[in-house]
Amino acid sequence: MADESSSPASYIRLVQHLIEKCICYDMDKEECVKALEKHANIMPAVTSTVWKELEKENKEFFETYKKDQGEQRTSPSSEQSSASRSSDDNDN
Repeated sequence: MADESSSPASYIRLVQHLIEKCICYDMDKEECVKALEKHANIMPAVTSTVWKELEKENKEFFETYKKDQGEQRTSPSSEQSSASRSSDDNDN
């Protein structure tokens, strides 16, 4: 999916869009990095860098997102959801 012939700016926009999709699926940074590497052939350093820049530009959003992530991961229903997500990853 990563097309080396496109401009760096459009590549970064693509990575940003994919990160936003990961956020819609309630993934944390580590899960997003792994997913984009596996499914979109995006280097982890690129995903991580773009994620950090998004955090800088959207501090309040990411503070709330991380807080909500922490709360979801400690609730019993999220453990079941997380476990099913892990088993889905192993199926591929």
